[in-house]
This record gives sequence, structure tokens and C-alpha cells, in this order.
Amino acid sequence: MKQLKFTDFVFFLFFFTESLTLPTKPQDVDDSGITQKFIEENIEYITIIAFAQYVQEATFEDVEILVKDMVEYKDRCVANKTLPECFKLPNNALQEKIFAMEGLPQKHNLSHCCSKVDFERRSCFFFNKKADVAFLPPFPTLDPEEKCQAFKNSRKSFLNRYVYEVARRNPFVFAPTLLSVAARFEEVAGACCEEQHKATCFQTRAAPVIQYLKAFSSYQKNVCGAYLKFGTKVLNFINIAVLSQKFPKIEFKELTSLIEDVSSKYDGCCEGDVVQCVRDTSKVMNHICSKQGSISSKIQECCEKKIPERGECIINSNKDDRPEDLREAKFTDSETLCQERDTDPDNFFAEFTYEYSRNHPDLSTPELLRIAHVYKDVLSNCCNTQNPPGCYRRAKDKFNETTEKSHKIVQRECEHFQLWGKDGVKYYYLIRLTKTAPQLSTEELISLGEKMAMALATCCTLSEEFACVDNLVDLVLGELCGINENRTINPAVDHCCKTNFAFRRHCFEGLKADETYVPPTTTKDLFTFNADLCQAQNEELQRKKDRVLVDLARRRELAEEELRAWLAGLAERCCSAGEPALWGGSQNWQLKPDCLRNIKEKASKLSGPDRRETPESLNVDRKKRGNCSGFGVHSPQ
Repeated sequence: MKQLKFTDFVFFLFFFTESLTLPTKPQDVDDSGITQKFIEENIEYITIIAFAQYVQEATFEDVEILVKDMVEYKDRCVANKTLPECFKLPNNALQEKIFAMEGLPQKHNLSHCCSKVDFERRSCFFFNKKADVAFLPPFPTLDPEEKCQAFKNSRKSFLNRYVYEVARRNPFVFAPTLLSVAARFEEVAGACCEEQHKATCFQTRAAPVIQYLKAFSSYQKNVCGAYLKFGTKVLNFINIAVLSQKFPKIEFKELTSLIEDVSSKYDGCCEGDVVQCVRDTSKVMNHICSKQGSISSKIQECCEKKIPERGECIINSNKDDRPEDLREAKFTDSETLCQERDTDPDNFFAEFTYEYSRNHPDLSTPELLRIAHVYKDVLSNCCNTQNPPGCYRRAKDKFNETTEKSHKIVQRECEHFQLWGKDGVKYYYLIRLTKTAPQLSTEELISLGEKMAMALATCCTLSEEFACVDNLVDLVLGELCGINENRTINPAVDHCCKTNFAFRRHCFEGLKADETYVPPTTTKDLFTFNADLCQAQNEELQRKKDRVLVDLARRRELAEEELRAWLAGLAERCCSAGEPALWGGSQNWQLKPDCLRNIKEKASKLSGPDRRETPESLNVDRKKRGNCSGFGVHSPQ
């Protein structure tokens, strides 16, 4: 997949949700018959995605039963559209067939949804989805040769199972995105199964597909969370900021028309209505290309392409040139701003966001929303004074103060990354997140910490450092807050997640450890390391260290610096070089027996009756401990 500019990152996530197998002629995109044909031809994938996302615990055998039923249903309705059952909305028909599966609603706690209808039923299915998928078994892995044999034996069966496994672990990803992932993975499997070094090929070529899925999952959950918690108004402002930066020449009237199509698609996509999501996404792309003359001068060649290539081409196109008639000044210099605001407040602030966004391509989407919020407060105050124009002419100072504060947050984060590196900064955020939200599962905290580290590793060397970091970190906070408006973590975190979407990043910066949390009892098993401790590249070892760090951070016995230092230097203190390795000339690393014993002694202290030791008492004497210095303090390098 072509490498995207990070200045286009949010736009990339926002728009590229078209299936690779949608209709191929640009003029046919708005033909409902073409879209309907696509749905009928892809009924198996659509059924698998919807079922696996709604009932993540369902087995693949359950899915196969429902797929067969839905295919038969489709065939009956294609043959005779006048049958009463064929007048149902596709999503309703699918949900009813799930209820009809013997024993399944009872087994998977869906019985209470069966008696509901319309919006209440859709909400019931939605709230059954679980973002934390730690309850599922690990993603099944096959030897490359076995994988290729299964692929060659039955490409259809192989891909169906792949879609099932991906969909149940990504319950909030839009169906068109999952269809694109499946198409990309099919290309990867087809190419790699012809290669001699299959494992290397899969590793290299599957990585962009995985990143594509992760990026979309993060963005779609973030935007749907904003939509479900704060409503259409916040969703519209997100879309205005994104589109105004990408298409700065678009007229405000045309933008508002496009926003209607873009925002309306989130009803179906966020609820998990697979069919409606596909239809609405196609409608958005058609709108852009049908009005390209008034939207962008950079997409003409893109709109002449077939749809699979067209969507990606538009996303990779450069931002349009900024026009000369930018009218940002009118929102601070006009004498009649208070009257204009009062005539139509929503439209007035939407136009301000449009003008400010297209005039500031260097700012992140969250920062543009913060500025819009600040401007609303400025006018609210100024329009109640004796001299409103004299008051709101100083609004730019408020804008600059807000942006400067956001810049300082990003600068501090990138300084941490430069000082500690990717691993060190991951430990830092693992500890901070755990102390702030200890109620989250260990796996979820590890995932969030890794994503924070990845955001900084990706962005902190770029010229667009601020916008890149602020956009990506906001996505991580969106995952923490969750898509479900009823999600509760603790009062402080809930306040940041639910009070103000634009300023939640600033809110999280001020959070301290949750002192009301009662940590679980420490067990000695927590510190059980085997000889594989010294295999520094072992991924499972890294996972073990991450889990230990989270569990220690929950207990609050140690300061952040001590926790980071202990994990960063664990292998260094506990491993010694043995005989030269037989392969490659490097060293065999051996575990120091005394180190494991000292770790277990530390576990005994933490799991004993007096667990709340001071950091000083945990800082053992290096001479007594040898090279295994317990929880000694040093900066992770």
C-alpha cells in the first residue's frame, strides 16, 4: 500500500472505507441496483461480519449455519421479491435469524434483546459488543505451509474463517473496512504462497494490512464514541475540520451539503448495520466526484478511475492549494458578530471552524475543535459587555494561548521519547495509564501503552510533529474512553471522557493516580520468571514484563521512576554472557540464579501482611544482592 503523508493521516482514516469489490464504473455508483447487486454477491462476508461482531463468542460452526440460512433467504427474495419476508430491512432479517438459532440467544446472553424492536433492538445488539477481547482465544496461527495449503484447498473457506476471526476481535470496525482487509489479505496470501520463503513474505506483506486495520479501528471507534456520547453536533464539527483542511477551496455551502452525507453514514456504520454502512459510504464518494469542480482541483484523475482505485487515489492526492480569499478575519473584526451569531448559532460556528481550519493546515483536528470551543466562549463573554467588538478583537490571543498549551504537551511528550526511546516511553505510559485507570484490564492497559509509544515513535521526528502527535494520541484516548456512552472507569476518567470532547486531552494531562482504587492481593506467581528471561528478543517475555509492570503499578508501592527503571534493567541485571553461540557468533545469555531468588523474595514482601512498603525499603543494597539490584533507580536508556 502506498505510504501516506502524515498530514493526510486523519483524512486517510476518515474516507477510505470503500470495499475493494464495490461497483467499478464511476457513473454507476449512485445506482441503488448496483449496490444491491454487490450486497447480494457478498452476502456470505456480510453475514459473517455482522454475526461475528454482534456475537463475538459464537463459533465458526454457528456462523456457517447462519450464512447458509441467509444465502437461502437471499435466493428466495431474488426469485420472488413479493414474499412478505423480503420487505424486511436486511439488518432486521439477520438479527431475527440470530434469535431463531436454537439455544444461541440463551447461551450468549442475547435473550433480553429478542423482545425488543427497531432502535431498542439495535441498541441491545450494539451494547452486547465488547471492545476488550481478552476473553477470546489467541488469534489462530498456522505454519506458512499449512496456511498456503488451506488457501489452495479452498480459498473461499479460508477467507471466510479469516474474516470471522478478524471481525470478532474488531467489533466496532466498519464492515467496508473489513472487506478491504480481507481483499488485501487475499492478495498477500496469493502472492506469498508462490514464494519460496513464505514466512518472510507473510511477515513483510501482512504488516501494512495489520497497520491499516489498527488505524481504522482506532479512528472509527474514536469518531463513533464522539458521536454516541456527544451527538451529531460534535461529529459535524470533526468532519468540518477534516474536510476544510483537505479541500480548502470548497465553498462553505458545498461543504455543508457534503457534511450531511458524511455524517449520516455514521448512523448505520456505528450501529453495525453492515448493509447501510456500505450504501452510505458509496454515497459519500459519489458526492465528492460528482462535485469535484467545486471541491478540489487535485482529484480529477482519481474520479476517472474505477472505485477500488478511486478512493485510495483521492486520499493520496495532495491537499488542494489554499485560496487567496480566506475570510478568517471577519470573525474577529466585524462589528455585527453578536447579531450574526444569534441569527443561526450552529451555522455561524460551523463557518468559523471551516475558515479557521482551511487557514491553519498545521493544526490537528482536536486543536481545531478546541479553538472553536474557545471562540464560542469568547463571544459568549464579549457579547454581554458594553463594547463587544473591542472585546472579541482580542480573540486571537486566546487562540494562541490554547495552541501554545497544546504545543507544550506535545513537546514534553516528544522529549520523553527522545530521552527514553520507544521501550522506555512505553513503560512510562503503562505506569501512568495504570495509575490513572487501574480498573481497566491488564491487556487493555498494555495495548494503550503500546499505542501511545507508537504514536510518539511515528510522529516525533516529523516536521508535522504537533498535528501528528495530537491526532494519534487523541485516538488512543478515544480507545480508553470507549465507544459505549455507558462505559464507566472511575469518576475522574469518566469526567474527562464525557465532559468536553475537544479538551479531553488537556483534562487527562491533569489527572493523578486514582487513590480510591483498592489493589488486588499480590501473589508470588507474579514474579515467576524462567530461563527465557534472558532471551531478550522473546515477545512473550516482553509481554510478561509488561504484565508485571502493570500489576506493580496498580499496587502503588513504588514511584514511577523506580518502576520504569526496574523493568528496563531487569534482563541486564539478571543475565550474564555464557559461551559464544554456535550460530552467528553472538553470546549465549544465561540467567543468574541469585537474581530469580531475589525477585521471589521481593514477591514475598509484597504479598505479605505489610505490603505497603516505602520506596526506600524496596531499594536493596547492591552489595548484598550482587548484580540483581531489586528495584534500584536508574533512567531507562
